[in-house]
Amino acid sequence: MFWFQGNSMQLAKSSFGLFLRNLSASKTTLPVLTLFTKDPCPLCDEAKEVLKPYKNRFILQEVDITLPENSAWYERYKFDIPVFHLNDQFLMKHRVNTSKLEKQLLKFEQQVLQTD
Repeated sequence: MFWFQGNSMQLAKSSFGLFLRNLSASKTTLPVLTLFTKDPCPLCDEAKEVLKPYKNRFILQEVDITLPENSAWYERYKFDIPVFHLNDQFLMKHRVNTSKLEKQLLKFEQQVLQTD
C-alpha cells in the first residue's frame, strides 16, 4: 500500500520505473520472439494481446511475410500465421500456447542465470 500523496506519489512511480529499466538494461539479455504476420491478421492481433503479460521477458520482432524480402517466409507460412520463433527456433503457430511459451522463457532465463 502506498502512503504518498500528490507529487510524492508521482516521484515514487518515476523512481520505480527507472529502477525497473536499469534492472532490465543490466547484463540481462532477453530472448527474441519473432512473430510472422501480415496485414490484416486478426489472429496475430489476438496473439499480441495474449503476449502482453510477458512483454518484459522478450523482445518482440514482427516479420511481415508479404514484403518482397520475406518471400521465403511467405511460402513457408502463408497458411499458418501467426507463427512464432523464439531465438530463431520454431515455437508455435496459429495461437499462443502460454504454457509452452512460459516453459521456454523459464528455460532461457535459467540458462542466463547459470552463465552469470
